Amino acid sequence: MILLKNCDLISMGPLGHGKYDVLIEGSKIKDIAPQIDAAGDVRLIDCEGKVVTPGLVEAHCHLGGMSDGGSHINEITGPIQLGLRACDAIDLDSDDFKRALRHGVTSMAVCPGSSNLIGGTYMTVKSAGDSRESRIIRAENGYKMALGENPKMNYSKRNQSPATRMGATALMREQFFKVKNYREKYLAHEAGEDNGWKYDFGLHSLMMIFDDTVTKIHAHSAEDILAAIRMAKEFGLKLSVEHCTAGWQIVDDLKEAGFRYIFGPSLGGKSKNELADKSLETPAIMEKAGLRFAITTDSGVIPMEGMLTQVAVHVKHGLSRPKAMKSITIDAAWCVDIDDRVGSVEVGKDADIVIWNMHPLETMAKAETVIVDGVVRLENGEVL
Repeated sequence: MILLKNCDLISMGPLGHGKYDVLIEGSKIKDIAPQIDAAGDVRLIDCEGKVVTPGLVEAHCHLGGMSDGGSHINEITGPIQLGLRACDAIDLDSDDFKRALRHGVTSMAVCPGSSNLIGGTYMTVKSAGDSRESRIIRAENGYKMALGENPKMNYSKRNQSPATRMGATALMREQFFKVKNYREKYLAHEAGEDNGWKYDFGLHSLMMIFDDTVTKIHAHSAEDILAAIRMAKEFGLKLSVEHCTAGWQIVDDLKEAGFRYIFGPSLGGKSKNELADKSLETPAIMEKAGLRFAITTDSGVIPMEGMLTQVAVHVKHGLSRPKAMKSITIDAAWCVDIDDRVGSVEVGKDADIVIWNMHPLETMAKAETVIVDGVVRLENGEVL
């Protein structure tokens, strides 16, 4: 067991912010109270003068997707890629994950890239663990899709569709109709109906979009965001709008739709036309509208080392500190449906905890100790 004493705890859960002790047993949080006395084989860590938070959560990244001198997360051989899985491509031994750990990031959604309209499934994973498999939260957390300039640029130059927003949306809707009909026949077949159903590898994989998984659709412009929302409503998808760059322009539409929104990355230049409306005030506008959202680095677009810097810049531009912390902890976990396990310090949840030298949104903040699944994986700033 591990007992964290004298924590200045920002729990991101019902306990809020206060002075607590935290007891860890195995991989889980066993108890949280103002005073805990534990006997026996217990490691004591005195957190006096430190700030303790849950491990940070990155809701959209591409860590471990580059190896052998190339990218393994974009299968640019056709705009529709069914049955592909990020878990088959990601190098979990990559130093990307060690860098994440050093900066207090303990859980992340690792996605295929955005070169295709439908790019494959994304995984949720821990930044450290005893083995590759033990680190995986869900090997297939849902499907990653993309509207906007990336797929259009990739295929229009080959004289292929999609070359326009109309073409992109039509191709995506076509797949949704196909998989909806396939699923209906499959379920009837499973119920005993002799209806001529035949197994299709790609469509069988895509069926998960109707099985309460979060479908991520990359969309920067207001038009693409609204197209994603229309399709999600039409087909009953559990949607997360990825990037949501122009979301500040249509915040009432976002609120009415009630989906999940992941904003960012926001630092850096406006390298594409669809980034022209990028604003550092967007998270503050979304907060004012009462939206629940995450903030992403899209790492490696912004290195994971820049997560807290980016969030701090949004605080400078009107985002409240409590909401800023939620956007990289409990709300980020909610955006990818892993908030039952991570994102807050609560009894029964995974013991993913960071001990900081000061509030993590301060410029000089450093993660001194990081615990993942009840094991100290970083101590005195060094990966163990």
